[in-house]
Amino acid sequence: MRGLRLTDVHEVAVLGAHCDDIAIGAGGTLLSLCRGVPGLRVTAMVLSGGDTGREVEEKAALTAFCPGARLDLRVLRLPDGRVPAHWSVAKDELERLRHDCDPDLVVGPAPHDRHQDHRTLARLMPTVFRDHLILGYEILKWDADLAQPSVYLPMTESVAKAKAELLVEHYPSQRSRSWFRTETFLALATVRGVQCGSTHAEAFFTNKIVVEGIDSCEF
Repeated sequence: MRGLRLTDVHEVAVLGAHCDDIAIGAGGTLLSLCRGVPGLRVTAMVLSGGDTGREVEEKAALTAFCPGARLDLRVLRLPDGRVPAHWSVAKDELERLRHDCDPDLVVGPAPHDRHQDHRTLARLMPTVFRDHLILGYEILKWDADLAQPSVYLPMTESVAKAKAELLVEHYPSQRSRSWFRTETFLALATVRGVQCGSTHAEAFFTNKIVVEGIDSCEF
């Protein structure tokens, strides 16, 4: 299977509604990019959890998921589960983030996600990052909202295991959740790997993608 290469990605913006969303949805992608692109700039923003223990977890986790990267993390204080009611604040903060970065790739939640906070952020992203490739990650949870993805990023077995272990290590507040286990994260990564001819993978959704043409092809 042939695919697009991310070797020309030197700056990425990653967005989440809650602390741990980014790492669950795209932790393997961050590990792979940061290891493969020295000096990668990662601009991250989370809408809720600011000034709480969740922010402490998020800072430690994303530092571990972004080895060697230039990481700029912003954790806001919007109330968990109430992001739709704070649409204007979320929009303003996204606009402020956009002013401070010009990423080659934007990664955030998928628009079909049944969690209202995820869904609101996903719908805001293309209104701010209008000329960017946006990939929507998936989060396996009790909602039966897993869909068939359209974009796959293969992971080595070591990266998949590192992602699962880092998640459990850095988010102790979530360990009581029945699905927050290394086995769960590895299971989904294995299924997505099967679907793209790899041992493991992360999968994403996108509404629009441009395939570069061949400059020398003239008529």
